[in-house]
Amino acid sequence: MATLFQRLGAVTPLSPSNKFPLSSPSPRPLSERKGGIIVIRSDARKVNQARKHELLVTNAVATKGGSSVASTSKPGHELLLFEALREGLEEEMERDPCVCVMGEDVGHYGGSYKVTKGLATKYGDLRVLDTPIAENSFTGMGIGAAMTGLRPIVEGMNMGFLLLAFNQISNNCGMLHYTSGGQFKIPIVIRGPGGVGRQLGAEHSQRLESYFQSIPGIQMVACSTPYNAKGLMKAAIRSDNPVILFEHVLLYNLKERIPDEEYVLSLEEAEMVRPGEHVTILTYSRMRYHVMQAAKTLVNKGYDPEVIDIRSLKPFDLYTIGNSVKKTHRVLIVEECMRTGGIGASLTAAITENFNDYLDAPIVCLSSQDVPTPYAGTLEEWTVVQPAQIVTAVEQLCQ
Repeated sequence: MATLFQRLGAVTPLSPSNKFPLSSPSPRPLSERKGGIIVIRSDARKVNQARKHELLVTNAVATKGGSSVASTSKPGHELLLFEALREGLEEEMERDPCVCVMGEDVGHYGGSYKVTKGLATKYGDLRVLDTPIAENSFTGMGIGAAMTGLRPIVEGMNMGFLLLAFNQISNNCGMLHYTSGGQFKIPIVIRGPGGVGRQLGAEHSQRLESYFQSIPGIQMVACSTPYNAKGLMKAAIRSDNPVILFEHVLLYNLKERIPDEEYVLSLEEAEMVRPGEHVTILTYSRMRYHVMQAAKTLVNKGYDPEVIDIRSLKPFDLYTIGNSVKKTHRVLIVEECMRTGGIGASLTAAITENFNDYLDAPIVCLSSQDVPTPYAGTLEEWTVVQPAQIVTAVEQLCQ
């Protein structure tokens, strides 16, 4: 294994004076790509480019593919969400030879959802490493690789399988920087599909955000559009912190036009999807689209909801969230995570602690039911928040 890491370009364990090779060579040439960044709100109106610092683009808003704004006359290129993840990963692998991928079937098969398709052919079997069915082993190997200078991306074929690696993620990944007295950094990305799909059964419908949120030293983000999937992937790879990137199994085929230019999003900023005045709706991942579907009905009923995709599950962007609460004075949280100990519960506590004086009504949280996800499609649908429930909750909040 040591030989494998040496061939990948690993270095010896760090002393405090050693540095990671954060950038290799020069960035990928993008001369073949032209055009500016177009930011599209969910109501299909163009807006100015979001504020940026160098290559950092924040608070960008995207719309679902297939709408009138994503026509061929616009600059950029159309990608499905899994293709956007692959493009971000490929750009970082070309930019930095220390970036590598490991997991089950990530090599010539291309991953269970084709996120790594073609990368093994381009970069070789050592930088795109197929592993046995042993999540605890290859996750631990990835953490060790990160300690010696690499930037591994560990793919869980399904996020539920990563429970087998919970010891490595909690006791090693999140804590080694602290327990080593700062001698080691753990620049690792752990990613994979999760969420309630289409009759995948209880074990393949896990939402592990609530499991991992209490681990010190780990950042968590959830992508919801091709645009932010690519930007968050690139940011996670470049981060010196361990990052868990949550992808939803039902969003992989979502299509959107994204910029030709390179961009990197912030790992700690929420996204303003729809500005409004009457109520703040906080959501993330797949529930973003349930919320936006409900928002159409609410607008027709005379309500003006403000929708925020929190995107950063740990830490929360309390600046964006707080400004919205101060404006609307009402909060509805919509999540697919379980109600007990979920992201919504932590978000409710954070808002209550920091912005309670600005609330005119109790915070309402709509979450999945605390039951194993049924296999039957009709029962599965009942366990997850639906747009009609969101409409009803907003009506009650605004009474």
